[in-house]
Amino acid sequence: MSFKELERLQVVNRFIKLDFCKEKELQAIVEMAADVCQTPIALITLIDDQTQYIKFKVGTDVAKTSRHNSFCSQAIEQYQTFMVPDALQDKRFENNPLVTNAPHLRFYAGAPLTTHDGYNLGSLCVLDYVPKQLSEQQLLMLQILSKQVINLMELDASLKILKEQFVKVKNSEIQLKAFFESSSSCHILIGRDLKTVAFNRAAATAVKHFHHIDLAIGMLAINFIHKDNLYNFIYSYQQAIQGISVQAEQHLRYQEEDRWWHITYDPACNADGEIIGISYNATDITQRVEQEQKVTKQNASLEQIAYIQSHELRRPVASIMGLMNLFKMEDYTTTKEELQMMEKAVEELDEKIKLIVNHAR
Repeated sequence: MSFKELERLQVVNRFIKLDFCKEKELQAIVEMAADVCQTPIALITLIDDQTQYIKFKVGTDVAKTSRHNSFCSQAIEQYQTFMVPDALQDKRFENNPLVTNAPHLRFYAGAPLTTHDGYNLGSLCVLDYVPKQLSEQQLLMLQILSKQVINLMELDASLKILKEQFVKVKNSEIQLKAFFESSSSCHILIGRDLKTVAFNRAAATAVKHFHHIDLAIGMLAINFIHKDNLYNFIYSYQQAIQGISVQAEQHLRYQEEDRWWHITYDPACNADGEIIGISYNATDITQRVEQEQKVTKQNASLEQIAYIQSHELRRPVASIMGLMNLFKMEDYTTTKEELQMMEKAVEELDEKIKLIVNHAR
């Protein structure tokens, strides 16, 4: 098995397991394909290494078949519409059990479902029990409809990925919050003379890591306060000594790395209520800030996709459906100009889907 086939199988398995939100639209396309091509059977298939899965269908109750016996296994080997006018006259299928035995298929035409990454997942196909030949217009319509199918399927897959990512980010946010609430912050008691009175293990570890000194009782606070935070420290210290609590978020750049800190300065009182110094508390919030930035970016992507869905997808979809109704009224006899209009609308929708797929990554 080639590496490209392994990649294709990885992609197709994601679609096989997908619960489609666009079931009505996809079923309508299958029915339209049968009407356009005047065949009793029409299918949307997905093919893995052994099985052909029939996801949407007209004219049959079969849910899956062997890939080895399927016509679509030939269709996914190319990027153009594949047609077998008479299976009994085609050496590739003359001994196929679907031809020689029930249901005795004779005609097949299928357009591959090609993703934006170039993987053929399956096909939109039509079948008949008698030999048949499709016109160029019918073949073109089948190809156009197959593009609409893959657009809808990729839209569903992209929206599912976005929803999963959004839930994952939200869960990470909750877990991160719980982590910070349960983690040890740096706590240092500083006296009125700016000397260290007491500290916890987390504070000693942080001072050693970021300032390369051993924190000790009696050490002046200015020895372990970052130079870029010294002005804020002195101001906040004076406020806390006067009984006013201060808190701030500070971004500090060390020699090895950047860090975000949530710092609080609280008055420290003795048993008589006298202020004897301050409680300096610093919590590393770097991960939280980065997570918030990630959530902000994710929300911006979701808003962009919501805008595209609500404003930019309507026009090409409306054009396609309008043209299809016109084709139906005209008994599927169309002009070259009408087909060009249809192709332009599909290409426009294709571009919008590409935007959504790119935002989902």
